[in-house]
Amino acid sequence: MNWEHLLALPTTVILLVAGALALVALLAALGSRQHWLARRRVRGSLSALLALAWLALALLSAGLGLSLRGYRRLASEEPVVAIDARILSPQRWALTLTWPDGSTRQVGLAGDAFRLEAIVLKWKLPTLLAGVSPLYRLDRLDGRYDDPQQEADAPRTVIDFRQAGAWDLLALRQHYPAWLPMVDTVYGSGAFLPLVDQGHYTVSLMRSGALVARPDEATAQRLDESLR
Repeated sequence: MNWEHLLALPTTVILLVAGALALVALLAALGSRQHWLARRRVRGSLSALLALAWLALALLSAGLGLSLRGYRRLASEEPVVAIDARILSPQRWALTLTWPDGSTRQVGLAGDAFRLEAIVLKWKLPTLLAGVSPLYRLDRLDGRYDDPQQEADAPRTVIDFRQAGAWDLLALRQHYPAWLPMVDTVYGSGAFLPLVDQGHYTVSLMRSGALVARPDEATAQRLDESLR
């Protein structure tokens, strides 16, 4: 990963800022110590207060950076995940999820269709004008039954993509809205498609925040045949 890509990651940038603020706080603390050793009490006290202020800003920046873990920049259309489906038994599926970086995950799903949901974060106008792209984080993948009665009564499958024990920007904004004045809105977006054996699907997120699922040509043909 080159520096251009590294600096495009919001978490990395914010944590670098937090590190810089922590360094400034350390320098202020060392200055305060020198003033106290030289018996310059007023300057020492002011330097100590500045050190605490810089430290508070560093901790706040670090918290914001950690809460952004799992979020990705949202371009005009961002590939989210590719899904390959294999039927095990009626309404039981084995899915292979492939992310843009090449990592994969195997999951089992119950239902007639898959439904993928994401959390999208949009910034207020000044931040957008500064060139900061919207962000998104995958939230969950679950099965969806065609029959509403089955949807209410049949076994459900939910795959959670959240990082266990990690801070999350959505929860941070809900509990401390004043801490994130640059955030315009945080909302959910979802898409679903029917499952067919040997089906291949791609899921993308538009810059508007809409999650879009598309079957490839062979999968679309199988879906058409299943509806006849």
